Amino acid sequence: MELEVFIGEIADRIFAYLNAGDEPGKVSQPIPHTSLSKTSDLQLPLEGNGINAVLDDIDAYLKSCVKTNRPEFMNPLWGGINTAGLAGEIIATLTNTSMYTYELAPLATLIEQTLLRRMGEIVGFSGGAGTLTTGGSNGNMLGMLCARQAMLPSSTQTGFNGQSMVAYVSSEAHYSVLMAANVIGIGHHNTIKVACDENGCMLASALQDEIERTRREGGVPFCVISTAGTTVRGSFDPIKEIGDIAHANGLWHHVDAAWGGSAMFSSEHSALMDGVEFADSVCWDAHKMMGLPLICSAFLVKDSELLARVCAHGNVAHYLFHEESRNIDAGRYSLQCGRRNDALKLWLAWRECGDAGWASLVDRFMELGDYLESRVNERDDMQMMSARMWTNVCFRFTPKGYDGDLNELNSEIRSRMMQNGNFMVSRSNIGDEVIFRAVMANPKITEKTLDGLLEEITHHCDEVMRGLPSKHLFSSP
Repeated sequence: MELEVFIGEIADRIFAYLNAGDEPGKVSQPIPHTSLSKTSDLQLPLEGNGINAVLDDIDAYLKSCVKTNRPEFMNPLWGGINTAGLAGEIIATLTNTSMYTYELAPLATLIEQTLLRRMGEIVGFSGGAGTLTTGGSNGNMLGMLCARQAMLPSSTQTGFNGQSMVAYVSSEAHYSVLMAANVIGIGHHNTIKVACDENGCMLASALQDEIERTRREGGVPFCVISTAGTTVRGSFDPIKEIGDIAHANGLWHHVDAAWGGSAMFSSEHSALMDGVEFADSVCWDAHKMMGLPLICSAFLVKDSELLARVCAHGNVAHYLFHEESRNIDAGRYSLQCGRRNDALKLWLAWRECGDAGWASLVDRFMELGDYLESRVNERDDMQMMSARMWTNVCFRFTPKGYDGDLNELNSEIRSRMMQNGNFMVSRSNIGDEVIFRAVMANPKITEKTLDGLLEEITHHCDEVMRGLPSKHLFSSP
């Protein structure tokens, strides 16, 4: 097959996938892994199958994949397709460069610097530095490495004993903080989960108490991590108050804004991020609310020299880095050597819509969150399970008169939804309660989509209720 024909066939499949997102259809075709592995040809041949077979393999993949571009996809903290971002992804893959030196990636390096500088200005880190990373998890790890470097400047050279080093996070923080604690060498037990209020926000008073307790017990506090947009509730810790406590105690303050950082575009909602300008470092995922293709995530730091010291391992790579390009090579501020060009897609998308476009997107998602919350509150058989700060809507079905186990009921409803494949929302927990978590992060979502979601949940609840023994259907008199 000629190259032009093959690329045309690929383009046809791309258009078909995109157009299908606007037509009636399912988000997924749930198949158990045991069945999918038996019905799929996954073998790697000794003799190649040829280029024609590649198209068959692509068709098989597209048939079975979750359709994340559909409006009914509201499961994780991302969704939909940004067209300019898709173009950037294609061109970045086509040109197949790596982001360690200006010599290899000239315009891409300047584009990445432009993005990091602008994101730093929005955060309030003018004059700082940063890097694009593999995601918020990597950004949180970089924040903790910078905190370690600030506390123990020789640690990158001589190592350190992390058994006494203690970091503090919200009890509802993302699990990546535990990953970072593992990687940097302090361990899970030295990551203190600070109590939250009833809305899932870290209690500043509890943070101060935990720092004092650590010192009484002989530990060494070195880092506090605020969360701006928790994974389940979308809660924002009181960033300024926490930062004041961290700095008063001589600790590094990192803000995990992977999910909530985009609030800074909106004049109406930017107050959620008040105090971030006083932090020491921030991570912010553009692949979440800004809708860029995975992965597109920034780590930003006020002290550019400190980040350079954390990443100074590259100085020995004489085959890559040269003195005359010291101030321009992006690899000097990254833990990675080979690193794909994630800057192009964000730059193209930002050039397309501007700050105002991002602000409108954020405001629209918040409007949709308000709409779903109001619809839930209108009903006497549903219940909001947490106050809303962001676009996460946490609720559950509470049928009137039902005296059975609500966790089992809601789990069964969600299981049937997944088997049906019309909608995809997350099943999460708040405390011991099983809840639905619908996330507004997909530009295709409309009020009609959300009405359909509630109709779907109601349908499955009715089915479950019809199959239950009558003793569960009414409260005792």
